[in-house]
Formats: sequence, structure tokens, C-alpha cells
Amino acid sequence: MSNLELAPSVMRYYGEMKNEDSRLRSSADGRMELARTQELLRRFLPSPPARVLDVGGATGIHAEWLTKDGYEVTLVDPVAHHVETASAVCSAYVGDARGLREPDNSFDVVQLLGPLYHLPDADDRQTALSEAHRVVKPGGLIAAAAINRYASLFEHVSYAHLHTDVMRDSVSKILETAVYDGARGFALAYFHRAEELAAELTASGLTDVQVFGIEGPAWSLVKAAEQQPGEGPTEELIASAMEAARMAEPYPELLAASSHLLAVGRSPVAGTR
Repeated sequence: MSNLELAPSVMRYYGEMKNEDSRLRSSADGRMELARTQELLRRFLPSPPARVLDVGGATGIHAEWLTKDGYEVTLVDPVAHHVETASAVCSAYVGDARGLREPDNSFDVVQLLGPLYHLPDADDRQTALSEAHRVVKPGGLIAAAAINRYASLFEHVSYAHLHTDVMRDSVSKILETAVYDGARGFALAYFHRAEELAAELTASGLTDVQVFGIEGPAWSLVKAAEQQPGEGPTEELIASAMEAARMAEPYPELLAASSHLLAVGRSPVAGTR
């Protein structure tokens, strides 16, 4: 599918404004997100070499560590300059999560670490997950990330402006509707509850679905420390926040405090789908 089929605010945000690679490498909470995503995925990934389809893989930041781990990665992204950059890391082409060109049962792993962020329509999200299910092999892994419903609440406290009328009204609307309209700053986006994300993966036919809080319940403390004058959060604070994310995993009620969610599930083996 072409760039013309993206919401204009999504194309503007990723095509002109935001460097996703830089966010995950340079900001403290971004580094936490990257490290925890790696940590969680490595629990479930098959042994290399295995074929991974990285849908919405941006400039290849996840493809990079996957290829270093020995996986054969193909990346799909709707933003042309993302694909151009990612092509230095792995096979990459312009495409859309809702209409993959890959054949049925062709990958051991399909990951969607971004597409669900910007699909506010439930049918579009289900189409993306169904496409992932179609191209993954029986017994294969699907991993899908989502923005947590309450992430904006914690984030804008860390920026110390949630009390302003503009931000209070904007975040209140996200909490009420689960959608940000992309009018300024961030792009059109959908904010998931953990149980909703699990239900969407299950509805696409996956089994053994589990949901994790990626950054855990202390990420906003790290982000707040980064906003203050001085050198930013200490390595000890970041390490403690990472440990809090791990310790929170057995407690579903703490999922609401994470910035991002990661759901994993498996395609049933032949005859049980």
C-alpha cells in the first residue's frame, strides 16, 4: 500500500518530524523501551537462523539486533526514507501492515512493533493482525506492540505541564476515547488497554497470548529526571526502573502504568487453527 493511504499526520510525523531511531537510542525512556523489547522478544524467539518479518520496522533498529543475533530479517514500512535507511541492514521494502505481499506461512516470526499505534479503527487493527497471522508459519510467533491507554497521563506529568488547560483537555480526551487526533505534535494514534490488546490477538486466531509492560511502572520517573536541569537520570535509576519492569510482570494490574505494551501469541499448529 502507498504512502497516500497513511493518515497525513502519521506521514508528517515520521516522514518530516520524528527520528524513531534516535528516540530509541538517545532518550532514557527510549533506551529502556529498546532494551526491554529485546529482552522480552528473546524469551520467545526461535533459535536462529529463522525468518523474521519486521512490519512497520522503521529504519531497522530492531532488524539490526535481530540480524546480529543471526536471524534472516525482512522489513516492511510505509515510509520510503525509513526503507532506504533500513536497506543497509536487511532486505526492506515499502508496504503496509494491512496488505502484506508475502505468501502464506512464510515466516517463523512476524513482529508489529508500531503499526497498531496508528490504526484507530478496530477493523484496520484486526486486518493487520490477520495479515500477520496469514504469513506466519503454523506454530510461529507474532509479537505486537501498543501504546498503553494511560501513557499520556504519565508522560505529561513528566513534562510538568499536565496541569495546563491545553494538556489537561488533550489527555482527558485520550483517556475518554483512546484516540489522539494528531492535531499537533504526535500523529494520529490509538491507545490500548492490556486486556483489549490480548483480545485482539486472540480474535485474530492466535493462542497462548501474553501481554507485558515494556518499560514497567517506573519509566515516567526516569523520563521526569531527564527533563530536569543537570545530567539527567543516573544509571542506577535506570537500572532500578528496568528491574521494576521485570518485577511487575506477574501483576497484571501494573500493566496500566507502562508506556508501551508487548503482546505475544502463536499461530496454532496445522489442524487446530
